[in-house]
Amino acid sequence: MKTLKLLSVIIGLSIILFSCGDDNEIDTEKPEIDITIPEAFPTSCNDTIYFGESFTIKFRLTDNIELGSYSIDIHHNFDHHSHSTEVMECNLNPKKTPENPYILIETYDIPIGKNEYITDLPITIPSSNTSGELYDEGDYHFNLSVTDQEGWTTQFGIGIKMMHR
Repeated sequence: MKTLKLLSVIIGLSIILFSCGDDNEIDTEKPEIDITIPEAFPTSCNDTIYFGESFTIKFRLTDNIELGSYSIDIHHNFDHHSHSTEVMECNLNPKKTPENPYILIETYDIPIGKNEYITDLPITIPSSNTSGELYDEGDYHFNLSVTDQEGWTTQFGIGIKMMHR
């Protein structure tokens, strides 16, 4: 009788253990940012963004399973700092102390179910702050980050100029 109970427990546990297989694919890959599409903007060291004017962010984002969101971060590079995500070194203006630098940090959701997405985000950079003081022009970093549904993130840094016309 004890043998029958022990055998029943072993068979029951075996059924539970072997029937709990996960058929879902496990995502272990980071998403990608493609800046080589023909209409990509901005591009590193080549583009100037003008205060008070609109521009459209264009990049191709892909993931092996499903994208989640992307974010942009624009901040000054007056001190010539660098990020490990930058693709190339740009010719920089002389170092300077920021007085009224522009900063933007925003996150945007990608529609559910997409594993490829081309950003088409119009942005207008104001020429001044709420007090009417013009933003500092010069060297800025434009950082793009994409996160997939599993939480993997890829970041990409671009050096740009931001100027007043």
